[in-house]
Order: sequence, then C-alpha cells, then structure tokens
Amino acid sequence: MTIGNHPNAADVDREAAELATDLTSELDRAAARHVASMTAPAPRRGPAAPWQDVLNRRALFVDLAAVVAAVALGYVLRFDRQVEVDLFEPRGGQYVLISVALAEAWVIAIGLAGARSPRILGSGREEYVRLARGTLALFGLAAIVCYLVKFDLARSYVAVTLPVGILLLAVGRRVLAARLHADRAHGRFQRRTLVVGARDAVLDLCRRVERAHEAGFQVVGVCLPGGPSVPSPVAGVPVLGRVEDAAEAARAADVDVVAVTASDSATPMTLKRLAWDLEATGAELVVVPALADVASPRLLITPVDGVPVVQVSPPGYTGLQHAVKRVFDVVVAALIGLVVVVPMLVLALCVRLTSPGPALFRQQRIGLNGRPFTLYKLRSMRQDAEAALAEVLDGDVGVFYKPKDDPRVTPLGRFLRKYSLDEFPQLLNVLRGDMSLVGPRPQVALEVAQYDDALRRRLFVKPGLTGLWQVSGRNDLSIDQGARLDLYYVENWSLLGDIGIMLRTAREVFAPSGAY
Repeated sequence: MTIGNHPNAADVDREAAELATDLTSELDRAAARHVASMTAPAPRRGPAAPWQDVLNRRALFVDLAAVVAAVALGYVLRFDRQVEVDLFEPRGGQYVLISVALAEAWVIAIGLAGARSPRILGSGREEYVRLARGTLALFGLAAIVCYLVKFDLARSYVAVTLPVGILLLAVGRRVLAARLHADRAHGRFQRRTLVVGARDAVLDLCRRVERAHEAGFQVVGVCLPGGPSVPSPVAGVPVLGRVEDAAEAARAADVDVVAVTASDSATPMTLKRLAWDLEATGAELVVVPALADVASPRLLITPVDGVPVVQVSPPGYTGLQHAVKRVFDVVVAALIGLVVVVPMLVLALCVRLTSPGPALFRQQRIGLNGRPFTLYKLRSMRQDAEAALAEVLDGDVGVFYKPKDDPRVTPLGRFLRKYSLDEFPQLLNVLRGDMSLVGPRPQVALEVAQYDDALRRRLFVKPGLTGLWQVSGRNDLSIDQGARLDLYYVENWSLLGDIGIMLRTAREVFAPSGAY
C-alpha cells in the first residue's frame, strides 16, 4: 500500500515538507556560522594584564639606566672633558650624537630581541641570552655600517662601552629578577594557569609549580581525562573539565596559560585544535614534555614533518670539559688557599685551645666512582664524636643523617659550621684531586651503602667542597629535594654553573642559612 492511499496522506506530506524546510534552514545557518568563523578575525582578549605592564616598565628603566651609564662611561674615558670641541668635529664632540643614538638604538635592540617580554623576565639563562643577542646584533650592525661608510669608530670607545654595558645590563636584570621573585613569593605577578593531562602528570607538575614560585605560574584549575567525575580537587585546585574541554575551561576561568602534560588524550591533533581554540582567548599554550631535571643546553628541538622532536644529549662525565674543570679547580683552590691560610691556622689554634684533641679531623669518605679517600676538616666536635654517633642517632642511620641539635658539636664548632669555616682544609683535597670545588658533598661508606640506583649517580662526578644543594637551602631542604638538586647537578654540569654556585657559596658564608 502506498502512502498516497493512506487516509492521512496529506497531513503526512505537509509535516514532511515542513521538517525538510526546517532541516535545510538549520543546515544553512550552521554553514553560515562555520564560514563566518573561518573568515572573521578571532576575537582577542583585552590589553595585557597590569602587572605585565609594570614588569615591562621596570625592565625598560633598568635597561635604559645601564645603557646610559655604559655609553657615558665610554665617552668620558675616551675623550678629554677639558678640551672644548665643536659638536661636529670628527673627534670628541661628534661622539655626543653618536652616544645618544647608540643608547637609543641599544634599548630598542634589546626590546626587539624580546628581552623585556614578561614571559622571560626573571627566567634566568634565556633572559641573559636575549640581552646578549640584542646587544651583539646592534654592535655587529654598527660595525658593518661604519665599514661601509668608511667611518673610523674609536675602538677604545667601543672597548669600554660594550663590556661595561653587558655587565651593567646583567647586574640590573639580576636585581630586577630578585625583586620579581620576592614579589611572586608573596603571590604577586602570577600567571593564572590551567594544567591539562593525566592525573599523575598533572599532580607532579602542580607540585613543581608550587616549589618553583619564582616561575610565576599560579594553578587555578586542572582538566583530566575523566573530568569532574574523578576525585576532586587535585593538588588543592578544582577539576574544571575533561582534557577535550580545556579551551572552554580556560575561557571560563580566564587563565593566562594552559599547560598540557602527558596524557593519552593529548594527541597531536588534540593539541593543534586546542591551540586554535585558545587563539580567541589570548591564553598561551605551554606543552610540558615527559622530561624532568634536564637543563635546556642539553635539549635540541628538531622539526620532523611538522612535529617538534626534542633531542636530549647525554650528560658528559669525562672529556675536555672536565679537564678544564680540573685546571679551574687547581688554580682557584690555590688562590683561595693563599688567602685563607693564615685565618685557617688561627682557627686551628683556637680549636686546640678550646677542646682537647687535634685541630684537624680526618675521615674516610667515598668519592668518584665509589673510591674512598681521606677528607680533612677543622674539628668541630668533641674528640669521641665517632664513638658517640650511635647514641646520638639512637640506631637510626639514614642515607643523609645530620642531627640538628647534635650534643657532640663544641661551641666553637657551631660557629665554624655556621659559616662553613670548618671546610677550608678540604682545599687540600681539591689540590690532591680527591674532590672538586663544586659537586655533591662526599658521604661515608655507611650512607653510600644505602644508595638506590638514582642516588648512586652522585658518584659519577667528584664530590665537591660546595654544591647546588648547599647553596639552595642546605639542611633546611628535605632529603628528597636535596638529592634531586645533587642529581640535577650531576646530569647538567657546566663550568659556568660551577662559577655561579661558587658565587652563591660566598654569599652563604656571609649570610648563612640552614647550617648546623
């Protein structure tokens, strides 16, 4: 039987026609919306947050002050201020205009290099790299222009202005970074952040962000594969949705950064669509690779068919760079030894006069590749300290044991330990080759015997008189935090890093913290 023979065929035909019309209209409207979204510019968020403008103005002021000081010093040292010269004479007066133009161009070049971007202010290495890149690009361009127009730019003027300028810029940015980190420690200048990924990876990143407050990320929510159905909150912040809902959650929470960690849901296509969707919000997309405690110099990003591939170079434990480290250790240890030899003799005499026993304490420690050596220190404990160790620890000897209120330490010994003066004799260990100036602190065989596979990597380098753990909080840090810092040093060693740790060590000697 056909529909035309049905008693209500007219009504059915009319309803079918109306349904077809409605469906066609809806499809037309959907197509129109899609075309509009493809052709119309994506709406952007408003101007940058006020704190970003504040940071930019601070950096601009610091850069301008450093550049003007460097240019002025170069001019004053190069040209005699007592000789009156015409403004446009080839020497002297003409350099007033050159100095003004150089200062303006220098500040502009630093800005073009991205060194005043709020994203990299206070970040450390990348900030200084951009400062150097902008500076060297400007002076390289100036040298080319002077060569082409056959202008003899005074080399002594450049020889003063360039290095002094770089130094003042670095010092100014260091001061600016210290102030920024202090502000962020009090909750200011934070970037609202949404963390997206698998639960364990999200939890790990949230904990790292909380420890590294100076990075300026404030986690306000997370997106997990299971969405809000999973136990909430995570790391003290709410679950705002699924991984697929990250763009909408970012828009609703008005975040500045969306950080994507490891997750089965975070496929390349998902990340690409997330980046597209975030264009309308102005939020920055940050992809966190499944790598931890690897320094940026060991990373190389190579595009492979449009996909960024992160290559990790292996850590270097031998080779030319460590030969340079050995030369550096010997030279610097010898120079420091010449300076402290007299104070060390005076302190040794004080140790002998204030408690019975020898002034020098000797103990076997474990060094490079598990080899034992004899470590030297000024004695800071009473003579029977080794025999009384078990009593003090009550039999609980861990991998890193150091009682905070050790009754074996003498009054003078507390003073020596507070300012690390008892460590001076270890310069002899450095000169002998048992130790380095910088490295993980050496431990006794009882502690090393309890190492797991990760901690055993501490033995891949020579132990140090000071180390990254010691300048980052010493005994105030937890064992896990300190061990992580030591392993980070082992994996990412560099000579410049050693110099930085030694400078921080000098500060700790005069303003000690976490020492007992």
